[in-house]
Amino acid sequence: MRLDKYLKVSRLVKRRTVASELCQGGHVKVNGKSAKPAIEVKVDDVLQIRFGNRILTVSVAQVPEKAVPAQLAETLYTLIDERPVEQLTP
Repeated sequence: MRLDKYLKVSRLVKRRTVASELCQGGHVKVNGKSAKPAIEVKVDDVLQIRFGNRILTVSVAQVPEKAVPAQLAETLYTLIDERPVEQLTP
């Protein structure tokens, strides 16, 4: 599944266009590398998403074939870390 679609389906981002803009703006990394919206997401990939002044890090637990109900969206990923940007820099 494409990264931008995964971000939308997992409800990490509300809209696919916003997910695409985040990727194009360099705010999303997959396994430590900047990612374009069309990159394929696989199970166990680590996603790092920058939302303003905080960074969310998750591990991909499942990649669905199609959209899932809202109550199942959180089962698609495992939260690794969430912190303000200034705590990441030494």
